[in-house]
Amino acid sequence: MKTGGQLVVEALEAQGVRRVFGVPGESYLAVLDALHDSPIEMVVCRHEGGAAMMAEAQGKLTGRPGVCLVTRGPGATNAASGIHVAQQDETPLVVLVGQIERGMRGRDAFQEVDYGKLFGGMCKWVAEIDSAERVPEMISRAFHTAMAGRPGPVVLALPEDTLTETADAAVAPQAEPVESAPTQGQLKAFAELLAKAERPLLVAGGSRWTKESASALKTFAERLSLPVAVTFRRQMLFDHAHPLYAGDIGLGINPKLTALVKDSDLVILLGDRFSEVPSQSYGLLGIPDPGKAIVHVHPGAEEIGRVYRPALGVVATPGAFLEAAAGLAVVAQPAWAARAEAAHAAYLAWSTPPEAIPGAVQMGRIMSWLDERLADDAVFTNGAGNYATWIHRFHRFRRFGTQVAPVCGSMGYGLPAAIAAKLENRTRDVLCFAGDGCFQMTGLEFGTAVQEGAAVIVLVVDNGMYGTIRMHQEREYPGRVSGTQLQNPDFAAFARAYGGHGETVETTEQFAPAFERARASGLPAIIHVKLDPEALTPGRTLSEIRAGGKSK
Repeated sequence: MKTGGQLVVEALEAQGVRRVFGVPGESYLAVLDALHDSPIEMVVCRHEGGAAMMAEAQGKLTGRPGVCLVTRGPGATNAASGIHVAQQDETPLVVLVGQIERGMRGRDAFQEVDYGKLFGGMCKWVAEIDSAERVPEMISRAFHTAMAGRPGPVVLALPEDTLTETADAAVAPQAEPVESAPTQGQLKAFAELLAKAERPLLVAGGSRWTKESASALKTFAERLSLPVAVTFRRQMLFDHAHPLYAGDIGLGINPKLTALVKDSDLVILLGDRFSEVPSQSYGLLGIPDPGKAIVHVHPGAEEIGRVYRPALGVVATPGAFLEAAAGLAVVAQPAWAARAEAAHAAYLAWSTPPEAIPGAVQMGRIMSWLDERLADDAVFTNGAGNYATWIHRFHRFRRFGTQVAPVCGSMGYGLPAAIAAKLENRTRDVLCFAGDGCFQMTGLEFGTAVQEGAAVIVLVVDNGMYGTIRMHQEREYPGRVSGTQLQNPDFAAFARAYGGHGETVETTEQFAPAFERARASGLPAIIHVKLDPEALTPGRTLSEIRAGGKSK
């Protein structure tokens, strides 16, 4: 006989879980006690939002659900930010939430929450384990559900008395994601569409990718000389130095890439949904008739035809589709290669950093130095803000597994994601880019990095404002600054206060030695980069945006 808490930990071990992220709470003390005797590492976080983001980032990196443990009520609501990332980013995540005792339900007991109502709109499944003997069954189902079809988050509530009662229940075997593949008829139809196409474009994105399927994508594109674009924050799917790479379809898109998409007569949408950001606010394609042939390949049947009516819809994972399509008898047309070559040249021109921006810190030179100095396997993480443009537009991703960023655009994501990435890949460089506003959303998780010995390097790009909102504000209400100013701390001193390494950079020349010292310290580090407020975007200054704003 084992307690419900012991059965929970035993079930997690059976699912191959090596690490869980959480903030302790009295509602799941029995699980914490069982973890004491388990090989599973408990990463103690400072806030449940940070814990959920760390678990989500691990899911992105491994393809298997990250696991987050939070307490009831406020703990669960705090975790909602990371759960939302998992839902929009199609990431497998299992969140275990403490709950009141079963006999107290419906009385608005201390920290009581109806998790079905709270999370039902952003989770694949929300349930409560009502008896200890059902623990193995429910956790097995949670892992299967989180990975199946379009991956996403699952929330399981753990009533306090369920965790202390005992039962004799057999552990369930490790769940594996179910693969879906195209039929022979679909492959034939795909080949016919390709053979008729004059201006095809392959667009890769979404989740359910692996190192092997990313390699298969490269091989497939090379065989047919297809130009390849990737969707927002899925840039690691294709080598940016490859002559077939056309760029990323995201925020601040290259106008020449926009023209490439519009001009294409066949778009192969592989793995993604083409939602608001890549579709440029649903303006690149018609709805529901996209105005051109679309081959939509997605592991979730519910996503095909949801917005765009495809010429061919295929329920399949990217890897299974590419494996099946590898032997297609289609001959590449010479025009395809020429079009891809032009698209790549346009990408290279677009992704070359600007020679000068206002101020003593030149971010373009810093990005060039990082790309020259770091290995191809360095992992870059970020949250949301104008500062992220320096990564998305000017860093050239070369390998799978080197980007962890929120497709949903969540602020505060970069630091928790970097910690998860470093714990998963301790021998690789892990860089977090964060704006001053973004960093302060989850900055206390730097303490988690120090406690875990996760030697991440955080570049806090500080311009004293919520830069993205200020940009929009100056465009819509020029000169009427409201609610976007920030009074910031000394971020380098903050790092040292936690026992990490801190550096301050006020000129471009200071960056390289500061970075090398941070790297050599072997400690979690913050490099406080003071950016001129005028350098609001790589292409336009704050004053230029204000001058061109709407008259009110």
